[in-house]
Amino acid sequence: MGTISQWFNQIYQSLIPRVTNRGQIAEHKAEHFLLKQGLTLLVRNYQTKAGEIDLIMSHQQALVFVEVRYKSNTEWAHPAESVTVQKQRKIIKAAKHYLLKHDPTGRKACRFDVIAMSGELESPKINWLQHAFY
Repeated sequence: MGTISQWFNQIYQSLIPRVTNRGQIAEHKAEHFLLKQGLTLLVRNYQTKAGEIDLIMSHQQALVFVEVRYKSNTEWAHPAESVTVQKQRKIIKAAKHYLLKHDPTGRKACRFDVIAMSGELESPKINWLQHAFY
């Protein structure tokens, strides 16, 4: 009986996306949260020389560039506070790069959201900050 159980567990584990660190786990949870809110995933981890965007999604005719931040302990600071002006500039530059390639006419509205997670990663508290910066 144990071998069938082990076989089933191996098959099940192979279907789960591989995540190797807390950041990837947080991004995966943020993605699922936003999908439940009605957003549609377009791109994960969009990388340019200027910077990276964790998630690019669409929501009600708008492109949404999402930065995901996780802190297990918020005693010193909230996760959203780690999205500094410098980090915002990098995300904006990466978003401009994406828009030049995928919306050269500039017809789509866009916004920058932050998903701030805290607590235990298995069941984190999730704050969705829409229009977090410009």
